[in-house]
Amino acid sequence: MSMAQQAEPAVTTPPAPGPGKEKDGRTAQRPPALRLLARPEVGVFLGAVAVYVFFLVAAPPVRDGGSMANILYQSSTIGIVTIPVALLMIGGEFDLSSGVAVITSALTASMLAYQLSMNVWVGVIAALLVSLAVGFFNGWMVVKTGLPSFLVTLGTFLILQGVNLAVTKLVTGNVATDNISDMDGFDQAKAIFASSFEVGGVNVKITIVYWLVFAAIATWVLLRTKYGNWIFAVGGNKDSARAVGVPVAFTKISLFMLVGLGAWFLGMHQLFAYNTVQSGEGVGIELIYISAAVIGGCLLTGGAGSAIGPVFGAFMFGMVQQGIVYAGWNPDWFKAFLGVMLLGAVLINLWVSRTATRR
Repeated sequence: MSMAQQAEPAVTTPPAPGPGKEKDGRTAQRPPALRLLARPEVGVFLGAVAVYVFFLVAAPPVRDGGSMANILYQSSTIGIVTIPVALLMIGGEFDLSSGVAVITSALTASMLAYQLSMNVWVGVIAALLVSLAVGFFNGWMVVKTGLPSFLVTLGTFLILQGVNLAVTKLVTGNVATDNISDMDGFDQAKAIFASSFEVGGVNVKITIVYWLVFAAIATWVLLRTKYGNWIFAVGGNKDSARAVGVPVAFTKISLFMLVGLGAWFLGMHQLFAYNTVQSGEGVGIELIYISAAVIGGCLLTGGAGSAIGPVFGAFMFGMVQQGIVYAGWNPDWFKAFLGVMLLGAVLINLWVSRTATRR
């Protein structure tokens, strides 16, 4: 046999699949429609569309551009804090102090600047530090003690509620802060936190833009960064995450501090939009944030969710709050309507999830 004959490659024909060989289903691709339904934000999107159409029919003023701007503004004041709350829930924790923390931040900025006769930006920076410190305390307590975040943040909620009222009455002699609209730096701070602009003759609040930008940034962080992987990992199984090198303590503490950052931002908006703050506000709002995140597809057990779903969840709450007013209904039914909506949204999410995962 010659060398040329030895180098000639052997030609083999791949075996054709026999007619009797069946697929076992493990490698079969699911239809695109089912893969779309598996997304956590699809169920709440359908729910938001249903609520919007309902009020579009039941409340004719909703069809006006100005009314829709008010609905979006109401939604944005919920959504700005709901986004970090949703990230925290994906990381497997709760924060019941987020609603009161908004007022704590606003009270700190207002009283510090007014009582010391300083530029309002000094109060704004001090409030940021206080809000981050509250978030750090919550996260540190959860990580170091191993106590459920429900108990830790419930304690923080009660502490902040009492401090807000007691310190405000002690310093101002009233349950509200003084008007700071004539202080140095107020106009600049109001332009950043509480300004508005016109689009087609409709007045649009700047918080709507911040809300959507924050949601886009949070989505990018969750889906495109290592930190986003850490959030899902610690929410799914923190012991397994720690075993593969995920900094569990850093991730959880930073998530609590992100909630503090969101509370600070909304607190600054409320302060510079209304010039004064009532110390007793904020109680019960934390349940709205958590509910909007749950409606948005974030699991109570952690490890799953998105930042886009809570945007639709916040929109549903804003739509109901303003829709009842535009429909001329008795506002006493508001909480009952919210409860029905929450249960309905959870059931829709459950149905969508089971439909998407069913073979």
